Amino acid sequence: MIKPTMSKELSWLSFNERVLQEACDENVPLVERVRFLGIFSSNLDEFFRVRVAEIRRAILIDNFNQDKMQHNQTLMNLIQDKVLELQERFDKNYNELMLELARKNIFLINEFQLSSFHQSWLMTYFKDHLKRHISPIIVSKNRDLTQQISDGVTYLCICLYTDKRRQYSLIEVPTKSVPRFVKLPAESTKSKKHLILLDNIIRFCADELFRPFFEYDDIDVYAMKLTRDAEFDITDELDNTQLERMSKGLKKRLTAEPVRLVYDREMPEHMLQMLKTRLQISSTEFLVAGGRYHNFKDFMAFPNPSRKSLEYEKLTAIPSSLFDHYHNVFQAIAQNDILLNYPYHKYSYVTEFIRQAAYDPAVKFINISLYRVAKNSRIIQSLIDAVSNGKKVMVILELRARFDEEANIEWTRKLVEAGVQVHHGIPSLKVHSKICVIGRNEANQTRLYCHIGSGNFNEKTAKIYTDFSLFTANQEIAEEVQQVFHLIQHPYRQDKFNHLIVSPYNSRRSIYRLIEDEITAAKSNKKASIILKVNNLVDKQLIRKLYSASNAGVKIKLLVRGMCSLIAKVPEQSQNIEVVSIVDRFLEHSRIMVFHAGGEQKMFLSSADWMTRNIDNRIEVSTPIYEPKLKKMLSDILNIHFSDNTKARILNAEQSNPYRRRGNKKKVRSQQAIYEYLQDYEANNAQWLNKVGE
Repeated sequence: MIKPTMSKELSWLSFNERVLQEACDENVPLVERVRFLGIFSSNLDEFFRVRVAEIRRAILIDNFNQDKMQHNQTLMNLIQDKVLELQERFDKNYNELMLELARKNIFLINEFQLSSFHQSWLMTYFKDHLKRHISPIIVSKNRDLTQQISDGVTYLCICLYTDKRRQYSLIEVPTKSVPRFVKLPAESTKSKKHLILLDNIIRFCADELFRPFFEYDDIDVYAMKLTRDAEFDITDELDNTQLERMSKGLKKRLTAEPVRLVYDREMPEHMLQMLKTRLQISSTEFLVAGGRYHNFKDFMAFPNPSRKSLEYEKLTAIPSSLFDHYHNVFQAIAQNDILLNYPYHKYSYVTEFIRQAAYDPAVKFINISLYRVAKNSRIIQSLIDAVSNGKKVMVILELRARFDEEANIEWTRKLVEAGVQVHHGIPSLKVHSKICVIGRNEANQTRLYCHIGSGNFNEKTAKIYTDFSLFTANQEIAEEVQQVFHLIQHPYRQDKFNHLIVSPYNSRRSIYRLIEDEITAAKSNKKASIILKVNNLVDKQLIRKLYSASNAGVKIKLLVRGMCSLIAKVPEQSQNIEVVSIVDRFLEHSRIMVFHAGGEQKMFLSSADWMTRNIDNRIEVSTPIYEPKLKKMLSDILNIHFSDNTKARILNAEQSNPYRRRGNKKKVRSQQAIYEYLQDYEANNAQWLNKVGE
């Protein structure tokens, strides 16, 4: 019997299996396939830090409730089985890819495969570049390893043997300071390219580290990695600021409970037992026997030392004809609503929106919400410049953006020192909206210009995540975006939104109403449809609403990148629902809602997934798209996605991830097709603007 919903954790593993499919796909360029192994590994690390850690906590907490504990233990067992299955496929694929690289004269070698020439070169490299970054941790009775082993870092566990004793030590592989992959100089022929991992350089030079200080007869070196619970308690102390509480919480994360120990399966039993004892590994954690190397997330940056054909061809970002037609961004937005789709469009229009505002004499204030920003953020620099130019700048900076907390604390300090007014939102709600409002003095009145998007204000991720930005000077929408900023600062206000859908204030109610309208239309034998594109769909109440709509005859198309608890094509439950997922070179990240609405086509661009946290526990903003030309653009892009027969997988009850069958149809790879569509769209726009100008 099929359950009404799927476990979100198992669904997430199914998503990561789709990532692994890309690494296995012979049509994907070879170096990109290796990088997909890195993405798979990075995803799995976060899965353990967040999802598995949450279930483990539930098992420990609910031990008095046998039903809950049994359910969570069963789920944990299913997760472990699936993880081990995926790990086996990962290892097999890794070995195959190494052989494929060798056929292309690219060799990732270990310390036993070094020529005498490379041995000599590496010893010099070690002494001159690497040795200074290594500080071994000597294991002793008085040393608490639980306080010293960092989360998600590869360590080399070393045993120095004599006849009478074993001396253990741990070395952190210093990938933060030195590249994980080192390209070796050409020796006899330039056609062969040799790479070596940092781990293997340390293995090769281990004697150089220990022989001056220890006497031993033999040495063993094996890799391990510890994954810790990513959650941390932030006590709501009245005498502490949120910034101080976050700093304390981050320190707790450094020594949080372990949830997984990955170790080299060739590691001797005495070494594994030492690690389990010293790291206090109990039966509730995952012990994963892996290969020689860990932290495959570094393979996301696997270098290409050979031909360009081994990577995806770089796409030249498309210019916006509307922005480029005017002297500045404000003139362009004043004349037209503008919708951009990254990474196909240039992201520089976002950074220009803030940069020009920073010195435009007419601009009086800038309000912006930031969640994750680039390491060297031009946007933050422009906000600081704006203060220097006498503008009033207010930033909502979310400190609880998972794994970006430390960076956001540092950004807070930098912004405050520059004179920016910084707020950290509402203690009980994460601010996840992607909004900016700029107030400009025009004809003795303040005119608002705003940005509402699906992605972060982040120049780096904008190159690899697909997202939308709406720029508008529609004053009714802009004023409601300004209301959102007021709500964040004064959460007890009672504001009414006539255009925006804002979590947690009216999202659930608004979405229910939109679905109910489609149900009413279907029951009246009128056309009714819903199209939804999200990263995750797991909210059970919204899923039940979609089931009700399906049973009423509403045609529903869902494009879900990651977790999907809804089960499609079940008779008398979801027979009118189609769910596909697209995994390709860019990470599908945009969120779009489309309701037929009697032919009106109500369209919304959103920052929110259909998860309980996004609907009820975060500040999220969805904006309607009113401009007919932009509605057509969005509709065309969605149609291209649902025509994909190359990278689209069908999400079924078995979670087997079958590719959509192409049959006799023309090959459609949606991300490439969307790029070509937008090239034509902008070219046609440019022609129209030139004619108008004439």
